Amino acid sequence: MMWQVIKSVLAAFFGVQKERQRRRDFEGGRPADFILVGLLVAGGLVILVAVVAVLAAR
Repeated sequence: MMWQVIKSVLAAFFGVQKERQRRRDFEGGRPADFILVGLLVAGGLVILVAVVAVLAAR
């Protein structure tokens, strides 16, 4: 189940999530799982951008 949450969050981040998957997530998923994975993905993205910026500034 967690792999499905990760895939759904990543698809939503990039705007390519299918309507069928979105409906499945809203009907059967636990909001806390999506919030946690979303925060982790967002944090990872921020760290990635910061690392790239630091490396580019050298």
